[in-house]
Parts: sequence; C-alpha cells; structure tokens
Amino acid sequence: MKILQISTYDKGGGAEAVAWELFSAYRRRGHLSRMAVGDKRTGDSDVTTFPLDERRWPVRLSRRLAPYEGRIRGAWRLRRWLELYAAYPPAWVQSRLGRENFNFPETWRLFQQMENQPDVVHCHNLHGGWLTRGGYFDLRMLPWLSRRVPTMLTLHDTWLLSGHCAYTLGCDRWKTGCGRCPDLSIYPALARDGTAHNWRMKQSIYDDSRLYIATPSRWLMRQVEQSMLAPAVIEGRVIPNGVDSAVFCPGRKDEARASLGLPQDAAILLFVANAAKQNIFKDYKTVEACAIRVAARFRTRKVLLLVLGEADETHVFDNGEIRCVPFQTQRAVTARFYQAADVYVHAAKSDTFPNTILEALSCGIPVVATAVDGIPEQVEEGRSGFLVPAGDADSMAAHVYRLLSTESLRAAIGRAAAERASRLFGLDRQVDAYLGWYGEMAARNQTKKELAHAC
Repeated sequence: MKILQISTYDKGGGAEAVAWELFSAYRRRGHLSRMAVGDKRTGDSDVTTFPLDERRWPVRLSRRLAPYEGRIRGAWRLRRWLELYAAYPPAWVQSRLGRENFNFPETWRLFQQMENQPDVVHCHNLHGGWLTRGGYFDLRMLPWLSRRVPTMLTLHDTWLLSGHCAYTLGCDRWKTGCGRCPDLSIYPALARDGTAHNWRMKQSIYDDSRLYIATPSRWLMRQVEQSMLAPAVIEGRVIPNGVDSAVFCPGRKDEARASLGLPQDAAILLFVANAAKQNIFKDYKTVEACAIRVAARFRTRKVLLLVLGEADETHVFDNGEIRCVPFQTQRAVTARFYQAADVYVHAAKSDTFPNTILEALSCGIPVVATAVDGIPEQVEEGRSGFLVPAGDADSMAAHVYRLLSTESLRAAIGRAAAERASRLFGLDRQVDAYLGWYGEMAARNQTKKELAHAC
C-alpha cells in the first residue's frame, strides 16, 4: 500500500513522534511509506518537504543563509521571515489582521509533482512548523484532495475545531463561531482577534470536504462531534496512540540510575514535557508544589524531581531538589529516565492523550496525573495510578507520598501499569488499526471509481 503522511516535522515530540512511529512501522511491514513535512530534521530519503518556489528572490536568499544558522544569532528567524512574509507579502497582511495563513502554494506543488498517487493521505497536525508564525499546509486543499484520494486527519489537539487555539482551555466559543476571543496568546497566538473569520474559513473548507477522522481519545472525538468539522466526517474512529514496548519497558532501577548518574538512595519523581515551565497547557507549578510538599513529609529519603525536556538551573529546597534535563533525542535514553523513577507525575490544564503517560505506564512506573481531557482514558484509577483534580497539588502530593511510603503498593501498581500499556496501548495495536482502516478506505475508493467509470 502507498501511504503518505503529512506532519509538521519528521522527528519531534507529541504528534510528530506518533507520525514518525507509524511511518517507520509501515515501512518495516513492507508498505511504501512516505512523509511530507514542514520542517525536515532527518536525512531519510522517504521524507520530503513542501517545495518552496525557488524563483522568488527571498527564497533564494534564505537558501544562502542556511550555512549561518547556529553561527550567527537571528539567522534562523531571518530565514523563516524571508520564506513566509518576504516571499509571500499577503501572509504578512493576514497575520496583522489576526487571520490564520493558509497561503502555502507549496502544498499544491507537492501533489502536482507527485509521480505516484498514494492510496491514502494521512494528515497529522497541520499548524505550526518551520515558519516564524502560521503553518505549512494550505487547508483549502482538503476539498480537492479528499475528492481524489481517501484523506484522513488524526487530531492531536483542537486547532482544527477553533478560531486559533490548540486547546480551548474551557472556552466554548468554538462551538458557535468563536469571535471575541478571551485569550489570543494561546498557541498558535494571534496579533488581533480574527478568530470569527478563521472559524468561518475552516467551516467553509469542511463543508466541501469528505474526511476520515481519527482521534487518540474518546474525549477528543466528542469535541469533533460538537464542532463545525462534524458534517465533513465520512467516518470517525478512536485509535489510541501506541507505545513501543521494545524501548519503553520495565528495567532495573539501580542500573538506570547508575547509567544516568542519579543517586541510588533518593526518591525520584519524573515529569516529562517539552519546555515544561513555559508550556501553558502543562501545569509545572502544580508538579513543583507537589514535590516540595512530598519532601516536607517524606523525611526518610531525599526527594528529587526530574523535569525532562526543560533546560534550567537546579532548584534546591528543604529535603529535596528539582533538576532540569534538556530534551533527549534518543528514545532509549528517555526510557532510562522512566526506569530510574519511582513515580511519574503529570499535571496539565489540557492534554489530549499524552505519549509521556503511555511511556511511563509501559516502563512499569505508577502515574499520578490530573484528570483532564483524555488522561482518564489512560490511567485506571487505583490500579495503574491515581487521578487528581487539575491544579490540586495537595492531592497529588498525598498520592505520591503514599506510593513512596508503601513499596508493595508501588510495585503492584507498577506491574498493573505495564500490563495495561501492553494490553491497550501497544504500537502494533495502533499500526494494525490504521492499516486495517486504510484498506477499507482504499477498497471503498476503488469501488467508487469503478462505478463512476461504468456510468
């Protein structure tokens, strides 16, 4: 089967990691697996970028500046400004009006230049990417594309359902047309309130589209069903993200700590999030408060909170410390941090179906997390971990303290966590679900072509 996935990056965290795992698994199974991305970060020959128009002088100048990225401060931002605003001046006007930019001719060129039409096009996040602001994919192409080839969207957040934000954080305006946005700073941020215009633009695109929709959680599918995307849905399915248990698996804690240079006698809590302290969708303050409260009660051992995905100085407090660790590109190294931890703590204001919780479960680590959005579908209360109200550091600390104080409980919940991850969230299970659906979509499309030809 010829499968084309579209993603912001080929390598990254969150949605990008999901797309890459699927891309790699399909190829291992013998399918013609390709990926088109906004920003290519690997040298993989089966990954292509959306081709910029080399005839435009800003694009040519950007290419000449490429060797200076990382050597001259600001070179990266200048290149993105040239590629977006200087090469396509209307994009600058749109951004000043608070309108999401869909003017990416590269999207059309990619498909026009494609020699072999894929059997299925599978889109992931269509916002953000290699530009200073905006995106990389022309959303207006969805009606044209979905009429020619089965087109699937896997939603990893709610951007496709709203006037601008990746997570609505309790606001319900997305159900009725947005406008009068209460927070334009939510990623992807806008300079001015153009949310009503953006909402209507997306609605008009979906009105002419026929799409297959997948979500990793039932919570997100319910959001789709209440949105302006619903009329475009041919079929929707909930397919949980998968975790590679060959990498993220239980391991010896003492060996993991020794390999990472971590103290053997400390009680270690772990929180994994990209730019954890700046990410408005996570809730670092609650995790920090939890660690401090646990350390104040748990006097038999020092408490160490590891924040993986954040570059910052170590913070020392009474009977404990918070140590930040930069994002790790090697999954095996990331798995070591889970294996070294006693408890995984995850506080979020909004989270669809975080991979980090799946990775912790798969490594046999008890999880204590906030009960928001899709997280309760991951953690079985009292068996693989505990759920607490959003922002409740006291409840989180109480559960963590209980786990640290009762080794038998911690071990039992860790075993249940690994079993749940293996049974419900295995990567092969996710791959099988998508491949099976692709086959149905392709067969349905072939039948439609044969009927049209017969007529």
